[in-house]
Amino acid sequence: MQFLETDKALRQSRQFGVKPVPVLRPLGWLARGWQDLLRCPGPSLAHGVVLAALGALIFVLARHHFWLLAGAFSGFLLVAPILATGLYVISRDLEHGRTPSLAAIVKAWRPRDGRMVVFGVLLAFAGTGWVMTSASLITGFAGAPIREPADFLRHVVLNDESHLFEIWLAMGAVLAAPMFASTLIAVPLLLDRSDVGVLGAVFTSWRVVMAYPAAVALWAALIMLLTLLGMASLMLGLIVVLPWLGHASWHAYRDLVSSND
Repeated sequence: MQFLETDKALRQSRQFGVKPVPVLRPLGWLARGWQDLLRCPGPSLAHGVVLAALGALIFVLARHHFWLLAGAFSGFLLVAPILATGLYVISRDLEHGRTPSLAAIVKAWRPRDGRMVVFGVLLAFAGTGWVMTSASLITGFAGAPIREPADFLRHVVLNDESHLFEIWLAMGAVLAAPMFASTLIAVPLLLDRSDVGVLGAVFTSWRVVMAYPAAVALWAALIMLLTLLGMASLMLGLIVVLPWLGHASWHAYRDLVSSND
């Protein structure tokens, strides 16, 4: 039965072609995402406020337990693609010359066929798994309580003897790389096409990554850089950065995937 589902997902994925893109094309996605943000600032920034508030809530709850905070923020980024669903709707409507509406955004969140729910649950499990792994690694091997950023810097980042920071980064990369490859265009594709299942969307996303790894790597680096800048501004920058990246991600999907049917 599992083989049949995989075979079905492969057939769904083959409905789509992968468009050629130059290495620097992610800069164009950012430019078009910024245009969408300026064309529809109210709903876009409202998404940013909600997402930034979630980030701030994580900080408040874990501010005295930095061993947990470090993993929690990473987990938050893992589930961000599903949280940006409303932003994809806005960009899709703008692309088709429609005025984005609250009703269309709310409709996208309704569990019509369960695909978005399933994908969201899977991402949540992945994010939770990383939070637990990160917390266990830091608390188990740091050699001292990690309660504040200074503790993390002193006992993890600058501890040359344990190499804990390098191990922590490596473990994060092992999880983040396949998750990013799986979600690169999967959520916009699920939103855009009702005839594609979760596994078919993930396979399509992986085909894109394998076809143009350099452009995808640049896109991942830009996402991390802008997100870190947003966090460094006491989360306020995330109000703009997260909707900007959400809109740009829709254009990445539209630029990378074509339909063969």
